[in-house]
Amino acid sequence: MSNLISVVPRRIFLTKGKGVGKAKLVSFEMALRDAGISHVNLVSVSSIYPPRCKLIKATAGAAELQAGAIIHSVISQCSTEEPGRQIAASVGLAVPADPSIHGYISEHHSFGETAQKAGDFAEDLAAQMLATTLGAPFDADKSWDERKEIWRISRIVVRTTNATETARGEKNGRWTTVVAAAVMLP
Repeated sequence: MSNLISVVPRRIFLTKGKGVGKAKLVSFEMALRDAGISHVNLVSVSSIYPPRCKLIKATAGAAELQAGAIIHSVISQCSTEEPGRQIAASVGLAVPADPSIHGYISEHHSFGETAQKAGDFAEDLAAQMLATTLGAPFDADKSWDERKEIWRISRIVVRTTNATETARGEKNGRWTTVVAAAVMLP
């Protein structure tokens, strides 16, 4: 029998923010503040959306965070000090209709993309990772049902969503940072 201690999150919330500062670290801090998660210790984890996990509103999730807590999250960030440069940070979710199956969370950061393009790409990444795990054929151009906004992978219905933040580099050349995060709660 294993002595492994396992913590499986039961709830997740998506959040995003942007910040500007004289130093890159300050702009990152300001972006975390804008996202409502600067007062916790974020531990970066990989890409699994736990089975039976509930997606909750950011306001409800952030209200539960205690200062100094160690919180697991999938986080995307992008920074620039180039005036006017477009930056994006996005996290995407792919959650199967069957709650007993785990889903995927992706992170994507880019330059020059709109929020729509970056968010769609993050969702595509998460859906593709889930499809390959399930052994299902996946064609991002053919699987998308825009009317219902769901992925159809083989016979499994997958819901996707994202949180995406974009900004343009501050005009005076100060650092600009965007973040997007999937924050996990017990």
